[in-house]
Amino acid sequence: MHALPYWRLSGYYFFYFAFIGAFSPYFGLYLQSLSFSAWDIGLLMSQMQLMRLFAPYLWGVLADRLAQRVAVVRLAGLLSLLGFSTFFVVSGFVPMLMAMALLAFFWSAALPLVETLTFDHLRAEPARYSRIRLWGSIGFIAAVMGTGALLDRVPLPGLLWVIVGTLGGILVYAWAVPEALPSESAEAHLPVATIIRQARVRALFAACFAMSAAHGALYVFYSIHLSDHHYSKFLVGCLWSLGVVAEIVVFFFMAGLLRRFGLRTLLLVSFSAAVLRFLLIAWGADWLSVMIFAQLLHGLTFGAYHAAAIAAVNRWFPGHCQARGQALYSSLSFGAGGLVGGLLSGWTWDAWGAAPTYAISSAFALVGLVVVATWVKKADLDACAGADSVDRGVT
Repeated sequence: MHALPYWRLSGYYFFYFAFIGAFSPYFGLYLQSLSFSAWDIGLLMSQMQLMRLFAPYLWGVLADRLAQRVAVVRLAGLLSLLGFSTFFVVSGFVPMLMAMALLAFFWSAALPLVETLTFDHLRAEPARYSRIRLWGSIGFIAAVMGTGALLDRVPLPGLLWVIVGTLGGILVYAWAVPEALPSESAEAHLPVATIIRQARVRALFAACFAMSAAHGALYVFYSIHLSDHHYSKFLVGCLWSLGVVAEIVVFFFMAGLLRRFGLRTLLLVSFSAAVLRFLLIAWGADWLSVMIFAQLLHGLTFGAYHAAAIAAVNRWFPGHCQARGQALYSSLSFGAGGLVGGLLSGWTWDAWGAAPTYAISSAFALVGLVVVATWVKKADLDACAGADSVDRGVT
């Protein structure tokens, strides 16, 4: 019987998202302490999204052709750590930009490959993915709260050592995660181009692009939006954490939700929740209870949506196409969608204000809802939700 390396996979997710929790909220503050302008900081931080447009697919192609996914994950972990270490010695905008691009190029390579490894270890039980992925959310919360508390006591350059620690954890667990045999099916040898031409695949990718674009304004301006409505920094942090807690709860119960409702229903509910959530954020920020409810919806608009989407991608890109399938999902959603949503929200925020910006986010989610409802059929997704009926060994 195949033993599921539960804690080794979970540990990787924990440190991968702990890196995000330490890096994303605080690295801009570190750059500000180095006297970079807001424009310079924006350009430097944007490298993370820019590299996700193409780097995951390039690494995915390499992993599929070499049939050495774990080796590529380990190489990416090592080069990410080395790339970030250059921040200890570089100064000036151009060297910092090169260091950021180097870090982003290698760091963005790993997660789509680990996603495919996770599903191959799960084999006929993809519904159990959420029980592993929730450790990433736990890592994010731990890093956000722990790093924030630490930076109240030590100078900002101490952030570099925290981030090195998370990247070191990623590297350790990259060496611990074992390879898995790729899943095989009747479609396992289809060319990637043939798979992409399927209407259901293009529809799902388009919907994922729309969902990530919808979240662009949230990730860029949500804290500013709350501060403008006189929320304290502590309360802003609590609302962010509440969203991730909701995500963890959904991940924990995802197996049962998949069995009861199926992937298509969960996708439709997730997109519908996003339409409502961004309308509430647009016009309900004066009421804390409304913001609490809107953040609880994050469990659907990210947790349920993401788990359902990658399960579908894993099913539709079988065998040695899986790494490229997950890379395309990452590039088109979190890369292209996140970049478009973030840039567009920056322009609309200055031109029209907060409420119209989040109304546009709601419109993006509505477009995704219509696409899924129209072009992704129940039969396309029924085979993606494997039953979680058999206990496996845990190592």
